[in-house]
Amino acid sequence: LVHQTTHTKFTSKGAMDLATGAMGTLLPKLLELLSEEYKLQKGVREGVKSLEKEMRSMYAALRKVAEVPREQLDEQVKLWAGEVRELSFDMEDVVDKFLVHVDEGSEPAANSNKLKRLTKKMASLFTKGKARHEIADAIKDINKQVQAVAERRARYNVDITVANLPTVTSIDPRLGAMYTEATGLVGIAGTRDQEVMKLLSEGDDMSKKNLKIVSVVGFGGLGKTTLVKMVYEKIGGDYDCKAFVPVGRKAEAKTVFTNILLNLGINGSELIMLNEQLLIDKLREFLKNKRYLIVIDDIWDEKLWTIIKCAFSSSNKFGSRLITTTRIVSVSESCSSSTNDSIYTMEPLSDDDSKRLFYKRIFSLESGCPPDFEEVSRDILKKCGGVPLAIITIASLLASGQRVKPKKEWHVLLDSIGRGLTENHTAKEMIRILSFSYYDLPSPMKTCLLYLSMFPEDSEIMKDRLIWMWIAESFVPSGKANTSLFEVGETYFHELVNRSLIQPVYGYYGFVYACRVHDSILDLICSLSSEENFVTIVNGTSDNMSSQGNVRRLSLQNGIKEEDRTRPHISESIRQVRSVVTFEPAIDLMPPFSSFVVLRVLDLELYAYRGTKEDHLNLQELGSLLHLRYLRLSGRRIGELPKEIGKLQFLQVLDLPGGTRLPATVIKLTRLMCLLINGGRFPPPDGVGNLRLVEVLSKIKVGSVSIAKELGNMDRLSELNIQFESSDPVKAFVESLGKMRKIQHVVISSKCELEVSMDHSGERWESPASLREFIMHKGVRLSTLPSWNPYHLSQLFRLEIYVGEMRQEDLGFLGRLPALRILELKSDNQRSLLVGAEGFRCLETVTFHSKSPSKILFKPGAFPKAERVLLFIGLRAAKEEAGGNGGDWFDLGMENLPSLQDVSVIFFRSGVTVGEAKQAEDALENALDDHPKRPNIRIHCLEVYAAADLESDGGESESDDGWDGEE
Repeated sequence: LVHQTTHTKFTSKGAMDLATGAMGTLLPKLLELLSEEYKLQKGVREGVKSLEKEMRSMYAALRKVAEVPREQLDEQVKLWAGEVRELSFDMEDVVDKFLVHVDEGSEPAANSNKLKRLTKKMASLFTKGKARHEIADAIKDINKQVQAVAERRARYNVDITVANLPTVTSIDPRLGAMYTEATGLVGIAGTRDQEVMKLLSEGDDMSKKNLKIVSVVGFGGLGKTTLVKMVYEKIGGDYDCKAFVPVGRKAEAKTVFTNILLNLGINGSELIMLNEQLLIDKLREFLKNKRYLIVIDDIWDEKLWTIIKCAFSSSNKFGSRLITTTRIVSVSESCSSSTNDSIYTMEPLSDDDSKRLFYKRIFSLESGCPPDFEEVSRDILKKCGGVPLAIITIASLLASGQRVKPKKEWHVLLDSIGRGLTENHTAKEMIRILSFSYYDLPSPMKTCLLYLSMFPEDSEIMKDRLIWMWIAESFVPSGKANTSLFEVGETYFHELVNRSLIQPVYGYYGFVYACRVHDSILDLICSLSSEENFVTIVNGTSDNMSSQGNVRRLSLQNGIKEEDRTRPHISESIRQVRSVVTFEPAIDLMPPFSSFVVLRVLDLELYAYRGTKEDHLNLQELGSLLHLRYLRLSGRRIGELPKEIGKLQFLQVLDLPGGTRLPATVIKLTRLMCLLINGGRFPPPDGVGNLRLVEVLSKIKVGSVSIAKELGNMDRLSELNIQFESSDPVKAFVESLGKMRKIQHVVISSKCELEVSMDHSGERWESPASLREFIMHKGVRLSTLPSWNPYHLSQLFRLEIYVGEMRQEDLGFLGRLPALRILELKSDNQRSLLVGAEGFRCLETVTFHSKSPSKILFKPGAFPKAERVLLFIGLRAAKEEAGGNGGDWFDLGMENLPSLQDVSVIFFRSGVTVGEAKQAEDALENALDDHPKRPNIRIHCLEVYAAADLESDGGESESDDGWDGEE
């Protein structure tokens, strides 16, 4: 209880962000210091009160500054804001050191003798007394610094400047795109404009008369404005009236309506005194009996669109058309909410169109470039990623008037793309256009986006890893009741996808498990990170670490060259580092752990590490990183984690490589929220149930009944991935599972000589109502399906199970699961199962493992929404049941699946000839020839059939120790 209470205090509702530094988390901590628990002297309490009051005032000013693009800020305001942010970090470091020392030794072990307990208590009192003395001195020093900053605030007239800060940009960045000549366009003219015009004209005679909206969506720089302007010019003459209106960030509905009416030729003097409602009425009246074409360009707000849409009556039957553009997916969906509407998603240019645009801008040729420039051109275009804005910007840097720059300068430019291409005016303009998406983000989300500059270009950044890093850095504020920090972080991740700022990476089942950052966006966030001293990127040169002031976050991305094994100079500037991330092979650049005083995030890739136990990276020294919240070690087995890990009382995330043995002291990490061992060979120590705050427990061995019982104490678990070593703990595990009221994802596997039977759980198996995924991997099976209540599993969308004998009534039960989208069923059935039109209303992907195709038959209307079917079939049984008649091998009825798009079949060829296997393939393809959707068919043959072969990877990977990996 003590640990849970302290945890709640320490992770307050505030959040750290770029604009306000550590203010969001610092202010609640200052108030916490004033509580009776910490017994500060009166003078110190007064100092803390004064600090809190002054910093709260500065916090308000910083939040106002954050709303304005950096290039529009007064230089004195920039300097003052930077000073305040740095000061807030220093203050939080002081407070955190105090809280860490006070927390040390506060809970002596219950089983120690009286003398030991007394010794620990005395040590604790001494530690707390020393900590109070240190913070008293620190508060005095910081108060002096705060007063100096406050004086500069008055001297610079910061408050007056901040009050008069601009709220809109001075020049509309879309103006250039709106007046681009059609002859200069590549990849848009003749291709994309035709696609948009086709969407505008689609439908039968009736629907063509109705108002139709086409929304064009894509991230900044793809050419949305240029495209719709071309369409507007081409077809505008076919309409009674037309208007092209830019909107932009922070637009007001009244301004939008006024601009539309002005475009339509209404006298401005008639509009001055009209409010929104009167403007809507006037616009509706003007358009009442007209066929109109209106383009509303660059919408950022769904609520604004809801108001704008009121001006356009759906009763208009003259074939009117609205075109909108936006960077935000949810806005485009809101614009095109009617069945008659369409969304056009802008994609990057093809490789050929990219080349034509690039070469035309530099060489005035579309067909090619001089041979000497081909390779470097190809590399540059790869980094541009098909984004027209990036291609045009880079091309303008490589051609000066009629002169093409030397090849050497092309290579210099190539190396700079994605890492701060901001020295040239044209490049800065590209950054400015892209930055609009950044400044439109909520403040905490801006910081989360900038954190992506820690990762090298072209990285595939795992979603869960990124979110836990955000949490450890306190970027994610507390959400509503019953909403975890991870769930809040996940909404941030999806919103960045929604706003086209990161590119989602999808797995086999269509889930987003990672993201990438386009080089153009990476250029933006690296530029902003550099300006604000947010991230320091080290590339192996000797002066990187000492080239700036205080380093807050350190990304080590390139190793030391073999000819220069001298380690880079370590300066005092890294003592205040909060995050360190290394990437292969930069581990050799990693400073000793003792270099860091307030480190919160440590993510080490050990693949290329050549050090020894005596080298600078002594894992036993991890215990000195008392502020650490996140620890990830990957790429190399480390044996047993040192016992000193138990000193990290504030650790929230522990992510370890496979084969790592956890020391007994790990049970002291009572603030731990996520424990990952990527392929564990050893069970956790006794007492793991003490980790009551754990939400994610993955790749854990369960070899005893006691461990299985302790899992029931983890009532915050949402994700659990375990591997049984025997059947003994099964019953205790099922009982524990019933106690997990927040559990959403469960993966069970086994690594035993004999299969682990889940039947030991008994007939009464109450499944948690929160369950969303239940997956049984290798070596785990059920004789029959448990008597679950389908309506108690209303959230279950993914089910993968191995049932010895599947009955027809069991299939009926599965069909009644209301949210089931993914089903993988392994069975040793001797009887056939019929899938009718009843049930499975949401199922999209289905996988069957069967020794014979005759054991499953799809009736008309079966699986109405299933698009993907994966079958594992033994050909020997298929041949025997067909009596050798190859034409009857695959009478599965797959032509009865109305939504089928993709069919994958794995044949086990044991017992049949190569010719018979080919006959089976032909029979399957013939059976699908009559399907109206003509689904894609993929067929693979495996030579050997065995029980282990009936395992699909489901888009997942398998680690080298035999543990089933995750998507």
